[in-house]
Amino acid sequence: MKRLLLCAAALGALAAMPAQAQNVAIIHAKLVIGDGSEPIADGTVLVQGGKVVAAGAVVAIPAGVPTIDAGGKWVTPGLVVAVTDLGLVDVGAVDESNDSDADKSPFSAALDISAAINPNDQPIQVSRGGGVTRAAVAPLGTNSIFGGQGAVIDLGADSNAATKPRAFQYVDLGEGGARRAGGSRAATYASLRNALAEARELSLAPAGARRDDILLNRPDAAALIPVVTGQQPLYVHVERAADIRMVLALKKEFPALKLVVVGASEGWMVAGELAAAGVPVLATPLTDLPNSFEQLGSTQSNVGRMKAAGVKVALGAFGDQPRYATQYAGNLVALTKVPGASGLTWGQAFAAISSGPAEIIGMGDRFGSLRPGRAGDVVIWDGDPLELTTGPVKVFIDGVEQPLSNHQTKLRDRYLNPAEGDLPKAYEW
Repeated sequence: MKRLLLCAAALGALAAMPAQAQNVAIIHAKLVIGDGSEPIADGTVLVQGGKVVAAGAVVAIPAGVPTIDAGGKWVTPGLVVAVTDLGLVDVGAVDESNDSDADKSPFSAALDISAAINPNDQPIQVSRGGGVTRAAVAPLGTNSIFGGQGAVIDLGADSNAATKPRAFQYVDLGEGGARRAGGSRAATYASLRNALAEARELSLAPAGARRDDILLNRPDAAALIPVVTGQQPLYVHVERAADIRMVLALKKEFPALKLVVVGASEGWMVAGELAAAGVPVLATPLTDLPNSFEQLGSTQSNVGRMKAAGVKVALGAFGDQPRYATQYAGNLVALTKVPGASGLTWGQAFAAISSGPAEIIGMGDRFGSLRPGRAGDVVIWDGDPLELTTGPVKVFIDGVEQPLSNHQTKLRDRYLNPAEGDLPKAYEW
């Protein structure tokens, strides 16, 4: 019996070990580097030790490295999605599986989202099956304008999802933030400035001493110290042009801030100012209807116009459906064919969901493209990845081939050609 228990324990430990990275060369591919360049007609990507070693038209393949003949299929870096709730919500309507809401917590800025990430939840599996390999997860719903410290995760089928915990702080300065701050944007900006000032004071105070008239609790104030010292980016959700200008003005009072604008439905109206300030944008894709007063100036040409003005812009704010990133990027390509509209070239559009968000996240040197030294996050597609009917054939993360099955694919397979007993009783005849 003891021997059986020991064997069972050994098997359990073996199952918990992450899969080893594969050495592989994918040849005869329609290769997309992901850096904004156009596809290479007959390319090769070589991955060794979990890293991209080389990618291009001419690549020497070392002896003994297994090859996959893509047969002309599209091969790209994995998709990178920014500002999503992946890993926080399994079933949105079931509170017990939903960790995205912390409005009863006494903390806000101090909340570390990485602690709640579930690498086994179904949305992660579905997104991985859609070609998503990395994500920036945020925010939490709190009773404050601050949504907590976001995390960068990989979507690999293992237990270690967090690539970088506490990667950024998230704050909402739009209509939602105004409601939480007291009903007015005036209260929102006063709350933000006070919070940053208290964090700066705490960072300079001897032995952590604080004055008596503070509003933030110590953990929240301490969590904002990396923000005011420029060690942690501040992701600011704003939509209307006037709010974006207010955000840019924060740099005068807090010059070390590393700002990233999220949303920016009216970003095109202040594109010159964003470009001059060097503030990147994770834009909500293709918002073109005035769903709220802060989006009255929204247009499908928003991203294209900001790009043309020199703004570093990528797509973000996908919520719980990041696998649709390719569709949004494809629509931006289609806009170039609409008279008077502004869109992106194919290469620019794919970069907006790969290397673009990776660079804005601050990890473009680690993933997001097939440049040498980047993570071996590679996707083989059965067609143009920016076309609606296309899907991944194989997905690698850090050089490890990933399972593509999930709850949705299992249901599809079950009911595509149902056998006797597969259907619920109500469908039997």
